[in-house]
Amino acid sequence: MAQRYVRIQNQEGQIYYGILQLSLNVQVLDAPPWLQGQPTDLTLTPENYQILAPCAPSKIVAVGKNYAEHAAEMGTSVPSEPLIFLKPPTSIIPSEREIKYPPQSQRVDYEGELALVIGDYAFECTPEVAQTKIWGYTIANDVTARDLQKRDGQWTRAKGFDTFCPLGPWIVRELNPGARLQTFVNDDANPVQCACIDQMVFSPDVLVSYISQVMTLLPGDLVLTGTPEGVSALHPGDRVRVEIEGIGRLENTVVAR
Repeated sequence: MAQRYVRIQNQEGQIYYGILQLSLNVQVLDAPPWLQGQPTDLTLTPENYQILAPCAPSKIVAVGKNYAEHAAEMGTSVPSEPLIFLKPPTSIIPSEREIKYPPQSQRVDYEGELALVIGDYAFECTPEVAQTKIWGYTIANDVTARDLQKRDGQWTRAKGFDTFCPLGPWIVRELNPGARLQTFVNDDANPVQCACIDQMVFSPDVLVSYISQVMTLLPGDLVLTGTPEGVSALHPGDRVRVEIEGIGRLENTVVAR
């Protein structure tokens, strides 16, 4: 199993980065791992910590219509260059936290995605250099108020509600380029989304390079790489699970706000 890097909070409210062991104990690091955090002598047992979202980015840069089949189901063609937008860091919640369905919307969709964690300052990078700026990989759900997205014509409100970026549960350093992404709703054994991440129109290194021509990516920032086809509505009471081979599963329940 790949080494899993977590962000946790102890019973006193202190927040740490650490390495999740097979015993579920966490060996605490003295800094975020992408800032050369080193293991300390402190180890926390499962009853003494709570898993948080695995990073606290300054910004979340997300990518729209990065799978051809998803662009088609949205009734559009594939963009000629990456379509980027921002989600606020306040939209982040960890696995097992509740997605809150806002009263302003009557159509809230799941969007399971691979998320990239940036490990070093990235500005005007070539794709080759951009690849070295990707420190690790985690799972995201780019929850979207679809009716508001269509009504507004731009995506800030639809993508920006609190709890609209479930993230986690941990970060891994390596990922098979052909890893399968699947999304499940409730107890249905059949995934509502299923694709391999190498089906992206624009690969992770190209995305990071493109974004770095626009804005500087900082250590700990997130890039959401787009969702495959199969997006559909969530309802209060639903439980949505996004799985990526080699990482794990991100699971959240929907409740009315």
